[in-house]
Amino acid sequence: MQKKIGDGLFFLLITILFASFKIPPSSPKQNTLRTIVIDAGHGGKDFGAAGKYSYEKNVALAIALKLQTVLQQAMPDVKIVMTRTTDVFDPPPVKANKANAAKGDLFICIHCNSVPKVRHSEVIGHKSETYYTGKGRKKKKHSRQVPIYRTWYTQNPVTGTETYIWAAHKNEDKELAMRENESLYIDSTQQVEDFDADSPEGRILSSLKTQQLFNRSANIALDVEDELEKVGRVVNGARQRQVGIWVLQATAMPSILVETGYISTPSDEDYLNSVNGQQEICECITKAVQKYKTSLETNSFRPVTDSSQ
Repeated sequence: MQKKIGDGLFFLLITILFASFKIPPSSPKQNTLRTIVIDAGHGGKDFGAAGKYSYEKNVALAIALKLQTVLQQAMPDVKIVMTRTTDVFDPPPVKANKANAAKGDLFICIHCNSVPKVRHSEVIGHKSETYYTGKGRKKKKHSRQVPIYRTWYTQNPVTGTETYIWAAHKNEDKELAMRENESLYIDSTQQVEDFDADSPEGRILSSLKTQQLFNRSANIALDVEDELEKVGRVVNGARQRQVGIWVLQATAMPSILVETGYISTPSDEDYLNSVNGQQEICECITKAVQKYKTSLETNSFRPVTDSSQ
């Protein structure tokens, strides 16, 4: 089924990049999914978004912990690393450092979305208002009729999921993360001291790897949305994150952020807090990860444009 992605700019850069650059073949070690890092958004003093009875930090942690279990059962040979397992707050740099130090091969960030209520207003009458023009002896008093408004708010009906990767204009930040953490990913047969990340060759390699990570992230983001759609969830598409979520470009690995639903919408909040809802979300993400692992091992990632089958 044809899937429209974002605003037409999402992932379009991939086609241009892969037409201009040839990614060097990956070693067997690079084509193995060994470590997945799961990040539960917010925590501690950072409550995140709020619904009528729950906070994003708690829902994200519950889903992340369940995802750890579901992934481990489905993929026992893969190591799962959690950035947090309790209600604590870590700044984004700390989370990114944890993921990079773990030598993660995939970073999955769990969040909930939120929107403000819809504002309405109507004119319910008029009142007389006095105003003045001029100064000194030329000052004159005037009156006019101005409308009286009644304002009220209703629940925003928006619902569903989005899965984000970092924005293409943040590729320089991702490349920097690759260069700064290159020593963590060098094959054991290569001496770390022989690699200069700031050399022309090192920068070219980092740039090519960044493009590769972008495409791989886009692939799994699309698969997450596909799996959620299959179980009947409203999906709003795989998108580039234009602002915020610094960890997406600071982690030296393919990375996605799953907005699991709108905690501000009662129906989504109930789903996100339910045992069945959390289980369903985790199973969908796990199926997407399994597809990703197969594509990684067979080097069969599809090129991503502004639409995908």
